Amino acid sequence: MTSHLHLVCGKIAAGKSTLCARLAEADATVLLSEDAWLSSLWPGEINALADYARYTARLRAVMGEHITALLRAGTSVVLDFPANTLATRQWMRSIIDASGAAHTLHWLDLDDATCKARLRRRNAAGEHAYQAGEAEFELFSRHFVPPAAAEGFVLLVHQAGGKPEGEIPGR
Repeated sequence: MTSHLHLVCGKIAAGKSTLCARLAEADATVLLSEDAWLSSLWPGEINALADYARYTARLRAVMGEHITALLRAGTSVVLDFPANTLATRQWMRSIIDASGAAHTLHWLDLDDATCKARLRRRNAAGEHAYQAGEAEFELFSRHFVPPAAAEGFVLLVHQAGGKPEGEIPGR
């Protein structure tokens, strides 16, 4: 059995975690959620972008080898960590290279208005580990870098409606 690493990219409230939950329903597949780990390990300590950057770097440092081991053992992994910057995607690429696993980078390419509407609904429901307002959405969006074919990922683009729009072959 060949393992597969699923990665997700998209702005806040684009539907990354929802897609990840669906992908994780496959046999021999494990879901790893950055939000779940961060909120459990450092409750109440992530209040600004700098806090997030510091704690997610710690989490990535310890999780990389673990994810690689899972993939080498034949377990597929859905990595619900946002692949929203070049640096994060480089970390993810190092896992792919070390494990030899097949992969797909799912890009949820939704416009800001759709994401903000979803964010308002998510906040009103109160079920997400983190509440983000429009100011946080704008701040995090300034750091968002869309994936490019030159990065070498197998890229599957999802647009409004959740249906894949196309695939750009990786390496």
